[in-house]
Amino acid sequence: MGRLLTFWSFIKRHKYGVAIVLFLLFISVVDENNLWSRYQRRVEIADLRREIDKFQAQYDEETAQLEALERDPQAAERMARERYFMKRPNEDVFVFVEPDSLPDE
Repeated sequence: MGRLLTFWSFIKRHKYGVAIVLFLLFISVVDENNLWSRYQRRVEIADLRREIDKFQAQYDEETAQLEALERDPQAAERMARERYFMKRPNEDVFVFVEPDSLPDE
């Protein structure tokens, strides 16, 4: 019984400090928006921003290619030859493949 009274008197003397400690403990551990959740969300936001930047760069590159294709007919022919291996009627096309890119047998 004496220990309980000693504990209670300590709490009465330091009630503001105890309240602050309990509040900080609640915010950092128990609450739905605790520190760990906030850290995980910040990491996720950073990942999503990097992904947005990557897609924005890809969009800009492909928009530039589209504009080049619309302006220059030789660009369309060059793309057809390089990407789709198209050829003129009396030409032969040779495709060189790196050994590393071949599928394993």
